[in-house]
Amino acid sequence: MIRLLFLVGLLLVALASPAAAHTVKAGADLRVAQTIAGAELTLVIKATTRVPGPLRVEVVGFPTAPELGLRLRSMTDGRVVQGSVAPGRPAELRVEETGPHELTVSAGGETSVIPFRVLVDRGSGWEFLIYGGLFVAGLLLVGGLLTGAFNRRGRSAFVVTAVAAAGVAVAALIVVMEPWLPAGAPDGAEPRPTDSALGRPYIQRVVSTIPVRPAAGEEFVARVELFDGSTGRPVDDLALHHEAMAHLVVTSEDGRYFRHVHPLRTAPGRMEVRLRADRPGRYLAYVELERTDSGGQLLTGEFTVTGTATSTDPPDPAPRQAAGTVTVTPSVPQAGRAATIEVATNGTPRPWLGMAGHLIVRGQDGGFLGHVHERGTPSSRLRFTFSFPAPGRYLAWAQYATERGITTVPFTVEVPR
Repeated sequence: MIRLLFLVGLLLVALASPAAAHTVKAGADLRVAQTIAGAELTLVIKATTRVPGPLRVEVVGFPTAPELGLRLRSMTDGRVVQGSVAPGRPAELRVEETGPHELTVSAGGETSVIPFRVLVDRGSGWEFLIYGGLFVAGLLLVGGLLTGAFNRRGRSAFVVTAVAAAGVAVAALIVVMEPWLPAGAPDGAEPRPTDSALGRPYIQRVVSTIPVRPAAGEEFVARVELFDGSTGRPVDDLALHHEAMAHLVVTSEDGRYFRHVHPLRTAPGRMEVRLRADRPGRYLAYVELERTDSGGQLLTGEFTVTGTATSTDPPDPAPRQAAGTVTVTPSVPQAGRAATIEVATNGTPRPWLGMAGHLIVRGQDGGFLGHVHERGTPSSRLRFTFSFPAPGRYLAWAQYATERGITTVPFTVEVPR
């Protein structure tokens, strides 16, 4: 019996499904970063425990966020409810059923439509075996004791007690192994295909601006349109990737202009964000995203800003620049070998996009972009591990959030031949 239980445990470990890094689960809050109305914020859709019931929505600003108008629509029956949310003033929107919904967020003349699913956990199917096994084992133990009391030879009592002990062992094994056992889909989950391999075609993109040639100092819209590489249809199945549907990094060719923002979904397959550049020239755009059931992808594009340089402070959510102390170890990094980069912070970092800090590295010619996260060691210094792929000059920006907002520390690194 012991050997059998041990074998079952090994099989459960071997067959356990791996965790999905970006899968939205029942019982977990949904956090979506948005750059809207000149503010960088995170919208938090709280986990739902029952349906029909309230759906709580909160907003976290970096450092502040405007009041947002909310419109929740069920994609199943078209039912609509409305409300508003602001920092410290959450909204409660009633949901009548699980499944696909759209949350429309509005502020400052901008609108974002966030698709998501209301999920309610059904409970583990293994709980029946656990409690059922313990209940049966309890009955058998009582029966074994009674049998032993009235049976002198006690053989029947031994058999009943052994079976009861086996039931307890199986129940205990399931309790231990439950985190690795395949769980049933929650109510409202998207049906998963069973007759095709996971993975979808890569995304084709079109990066453009409105107007086509924006002028320095004037607001413009950066637009990213996404198309399926196989069918040409708009891609509208993005998975949340580090708390955002997409991360857009825009830099000027010389690296003096830098923005890391989170565009709004304005239509299926279309992402937009308002920006303002303070100098003319060539600008490079990089889009980080992840498609459901597929890996991450980096899309690139470029555009040109015309006019003359202006000293007007840009009203878009430009991060505060800081000349923080940056230490690179070894001091002369080698291509293809890991280096440690430490950045002194001005204040206590708070989580932003699920991390304490971000490091974005661009090759001088713009042909390379890397993005890594802080190693998770709480202190006044951020620590990153990064491997520069080839010799050359690299432009880098370390970012972190505090109570005063998002701070960006720009610096350069020379990797010798």
